[in-house]
Amino acid sequence: MKKFLFSLFSLLFAAGIMTGCADQEQDTSNNDTAKTEQSGDSESQEAVMVTISEDEGDNVIAEKEVEIEEGAILLDVMKENFEVEEADGFITSIEGVSQNEEEGKYWMYTVNGEMAEVGANEYELSPEDEVTFDLHAME
Repeated sequence: MKKFLFSLFSLLFAAGIMTGCADQEQDTSNNDTAKTEQSGDSESQEAVMVTISEDEGDNVIAEKEVEIEEGAILLDVMKENFEVEEADGFITSIEGVSQNEEEGKYWMYTVNGEMAEVGANEYELSPEDEVTFDLHAME
């Protein structure tokens, strides 16, 4: 009888362990899915659209949605996502297209349709900003 009870107890114990492990594995996969969904939502909210163009938008060089972190500075974001050259916080070349001082063409930028009042090294981005860098002649 003791042998029978010992075998029954062992069988129940083994079944309990297997059930516990299966539930834990399922919970872990559910947590991973929840984390992915949450990070997907926050990423779409923490991005800016950057457009690079010439002659007031006549020639679009690049257009890209770029993820940002809170407090991101425009110049840093540009350097991380595009081929950029700068001098004293002002961008002089983007994606191999340089400004031309002889023709008076310089890289100017707008954020949400408004001309920036500071250099790219000072501008703090906000989620969903629309940034346009355009190489055109100064008026």
